[in-house]
Amino acid sequence: MRKQELLNKFQKQIAIENYSEQTQKTYFSTIKLFLEYLTKLKKTKIDDSDIQNYLYYCKTKRNYSYSSMKHVVASISYLYSKVLNKPIPRALDIKFRKPATLPSVLSINDISKILKVTKNIKHKTILLLIYSSGLRLNELLELRIGDIDSEAMRIHIKSGKGKKDRYVMLSDNVLELLREYYKIYKPNNYLIEGQNGGKYSPKSVQSVFKSALKKAGIKKKATVHTLRHSFATHLLDEGTDIRYIQELLGHKRLETTQIYTHVSSYSINKIKSPADKLKI
Repeated sequence: MRKQELLNKFQKQIAIENYSEQTQKTYFSTIKLFLEYLTKLKKTKIDDSDIQNYLYYCKTKRNYSYSSMKHVVASISYLYSKVLNKPIPRALDIKFRKPATLPSVLSINDISKILKVTKNIKHKTILLLIYSSGLRLNELLELRIGDIDSEAMRIHIKSGKGKKDRYVMLSDNVLELLREYYKIYKPNNYLIEGQNGGKYSPKSVQSVFKSALKKAGIKKKATVHTLRHSFATHLLDEGTDIRYIQELLGHKRLETTQIYTHVSSYSINKIKSPADKLKI
């Protein structure tokens, strides 16, 4: 089967199985790179060593992260099992060691600085929406006007990660800003739209955030996703039950949410050092 034919079949199959739009894009681009690599080998039959060499290439030459490597293995496994109808190669039977890194978190003061220096109403609305409700970037871009329920003061997140719907809170400050934003930009379909209509670009959001960081004089390493981490951590700091935070974030497993206990000042300050009992 030729490369383009294989890609077309792969794209159709993953769409039929109702994977999210983002997952489809990620898997497709991953498989495209994999097939381009195999084409250069000029071999008629691919074995386990070829796949292992490709994984090694991704890790050492392309410097893929833990999550990117998982995407590579998942997409190639899908290619074999669902498109080629072949057994998954043993080279893909990998259990990755998850790096023990903690999420980067901005303080409430940092968030305030970022919003103050962001003068453009659309840009400010974007950043405040993500932080105030702990949204993933893609969830923000998928929001429609009808997803904002100003009476119940909640936002309907449809088909979030794992095709799971959920509701998150709608902040009073966000609602006020949204009304001001709507009067100026008058979006037709998506809540946040590009200059010519349609879905707003994720790269544009990253650019807006990066610019705001620089203007605010914040040197911490942070991305748009840091706003979501900060949302969860600040809720935990205020004593919010971690199971509510899990629901708001749309996490399947509580263990995923519990990482924020390692960066929350509430959980640290709640524990008293035995040194406090000493008479010195």
